[in-house]
Amino acid sequence: MSSTMGRLFRVTTWGESHGKGLGCTIDGCPPGVRLDLERIQAQLTRRRPGQSKLVTPRQEPDRLEILSGVFEGRTTGTPIQVVIWNKDADSSKYERWKDTYRPSHADYTYDAKYGLRDWRGGGRASARETAARVAAGAIAEQLLEERYGVEIVGWVEQVAHLSAEVDRDAITRDLVDAHPTRCPDLAVAEAMAELIQETRVARDSLGGVVGCVARGVPAGWGEPVFDKAEALLAWAMMSLPASKGVEVGSGFSGALMRGSEHNDLFTTDDDGRIVTTTNYSGGIQGGITNGMPITMRVAFKPVATLARAQATVTASSDPAEILMKGRHDPCVLPRAVPLVETMAALVLIDLALLQEARRP
Repeated sequence: MSSTMGRLFRVTTWGESHGKGLGCTIDGCPPGVRLDLERIQAQLTRRRPGQSKLVTPRQEPDRLEILSGVFEGRTTGTPIQVVIWNKDADSSKYERWKDTYRPSHADYTYDAKYGLRDWRGGGRASARETAARVAAGAIAEQLLEERYGVEIVGWVEQVAHLSAEVDRDAITRDLVDAHPTRCPDLAVAEAMAELIQETRVARDSLGGVVGCVARGVPAGWGEPVFDKAEALLAWAMMSLPASKGVEVGSGFSGALMRGSEHNDLFTTDDDGRIVTTTNYSGGIQGGITNGMPITMRVAFKPVATLARAQATVTASSDPAEILMKGRHDPCVLPRAVPLVETMAALVLIDLALLQEARRP
């Protein structure tokens, strides 16, 4: 199983949804980075279940423990080991369906690949796995900020047909977290919340789009041709549960424009730095960052687990009907925001260290 990412800042995650716990090992974090553990915990809290009426009621505190690699508040350069214990796993809801494939889940495909699967809440395929990523990403964010001045902010931009207007230059996490939907457009956020609640009552689910911007990224990060910055960002985002599409910069809308409209013209700012008059490239050209903000959008499908009867088959290929009664999100978007921020941070810190190692 592929559970490691990164070349210099290497992250390996481990654990299952209903196991004893989960966590990550970070190898390659430079020594001397001052870690604010409360900031790491804050990101885990933004991801955790049970944080509002809009998400699953499973109550996991997601308190992290750092077992190694940090001394007196600073990284030592040795592997950082993080563990998050599961406190509220209830596997009984799944035992009845351990031989039945849930529609649009990874049950059948895990069986097809490994010949067995952990049926307790989806095991390793559960979105619970992402808690370990967020812990690693929060450490990467602090290194990006301290050493390079990079800031990453994500937000809910769309839920179903409801879309928000967001000023990417001014957006902050405080604005994002002002509403439980994590949509900074408060009028649209209220409509999103109502739609999510209506969908929960209807025993259905919704998808949508998370927007993200990385500001302060210098020019020169990215490894053409196969490890281009946008290629790695897309790869990372598509590794997230329920993600189905990624756009960088203008994305698919750029296909509707002419080159004379889409080209980002070069100029200089008041400090004499080279910038572009527009940013349809999303801060990346030729697979290398150009110093402008990196902008992206990530599409998430509706949650697959529904509290309504659905037709399926068993592992013996017999027809069956399944009705899941576990604790599930009607819409993954509010909890997906820190996931997108995390994967952006993990890609960018690795590219930063690669670039730093290349230059004298």
